[in-house]
Amino acid sequence: MVELLHLSFALARVTELTGLVRDQEACVLLDCVDGDVVIVAGSLMDNWEKPLGVWLDVSFGYPAPMIARDVATLSWLVELDHVVLSAEHDAEAHAQAVRALLTNDEVTFTNEVVTLTGAYNRPAPPRPLNVWSYDGRTMSDGSRTLGLVGSHATPLGTLDRFA
Repeated sequence: MVELLHLSFALARVTELTGLVRDQEACVLLDCVDGDVVIVAGSLMDNWEKPLGVWLDVSFGYPAPMIARDVATLSWLVELDHVVLSAEHDAEAHAQAVRALLTNDEVTFTNEVVTLTGAYNRPAPPRPLNVWSYDGRTMSDGSRTLGLVGSHATPLGTLDRFA
């Protein structure tokens, strides 16, 4: 059974992340509430001892193709296992687009949120990533669904447990 932990933290606490991540058995999904989590995770690459994940908010200014570019780059810097895309609308459609773009293949793809024709996003991540969508209630990777089973405050921020 998959269990993921969503940690919302402030950029001012970033130096304290390593200990909290190390102490968790489940994969921690980093979510920097006042900074760019991709930059934060990449900047701490020498401090990680186990795989991690990132939680990204899709927006008009940060669409699925840009997210796929950032995730592919980050995957070469850290041992990235999970990516969660949170969106007000069509979270799964955004996740489908990111999944399609995390290959070395030419992508021609259309769904509710994007039309891609002959798109490339190379190099692909060095190993497969689990791309999840979050609709405000549940997380899904297309075949599995996780729900919130607990939440508690930590010195760094809120830690939500999904299983």
